Formats: sequence, structure tokens, C-alpha cells
Amino acid sequence: MAQGFQRHKRVAGQIKREIAELIRDSGVDGGANAPLTMLTVTDCEVSRDLAHARIFYSVLNADEQPIAEQWLNEASGFLRGELGHRMRLRIVPQLTFIFDNSIEQGMQMDALIRAVRDKDGDAEDDGTDEHGADRDDSEEDGRR
Repeated sequence: MAQGFQRHKRVAGQIKREIAELIRDSGVDGGANAPLTMLTVTDCEVSRDLAHARIFYSVLNADEQPIAEQWLNEASGFLRGELGHRMRLRIVPQLTFIFDNSIEQGMQMDALIRAVRDKDGDAEDDGTDEHGADRDDSEEDGRR
């Protein structure tokens, strides 16, 4: 097997860029009458034989996820045809769209971390150490 960057990974990157551009140009995620606030292609995985592509997407508003899923599934044939015109591939992969909730999970983890930091910040500000014992301000300066 060849070392370095494999073809299916290069094709996945190109498909990700092309699908994102096609979605942007379609107007489904912008404008006054658009059904979606923002649809983002987060990743693309292509099988080694280039027959199947899994395209991961996210939406800004989680309530719009069913609308995005329906639109993408209905437009998959059109998007595949457009990929065929834009890319030089003998076989254009079958497109499967998968909702990517990693951004939402990351935001939840960030909120948890922020809550713990705020809680720790409150404990430090009340004159106690991390164990709840009273601390002497002179110990912080290194003096006794």
C-alpha cells in the first residue's frame, strides 16, 4: 500500500468542499425565504472504492435538523449529479447525509467546564482553600 495521503481521503476533502459550495449556492441556508438558518458540512468520509460517501452536517438551530435532513435526502440525487459534473471521477459516490451533533456536544461540555470554573472561582473568592479550610492571606505571599 502506498504511503502518504490516500486517494479516497483527497476525494472526501473535495466532495466536502463541493457539497458545501452547492448548498451555499442553492440558497437553502441563506436569504429571507430560506428554510434553514445555517447548514454546515462538517466532514466527509469516502469508502476506499469511492462508491459511498458519508457526509456529516450540522445546523445552527437544532430545531431545523429535521428540515435539513429532509432537504438533503431529497436533494441527494441532484447533488450527486452536480458532483459528477464538477469532479473527474469514474464513479460518483452514493451520498448519505448524517447529522453531526459534535458541535452541540462540545457546547454542552464547554458549559459544564464553565460552570465548574465558576464554582471553583466562587470557592476561592470566599477566603477558603480548595478543601474549604480558611486560608491565611500571608501564606499566599509566601510569608508566615
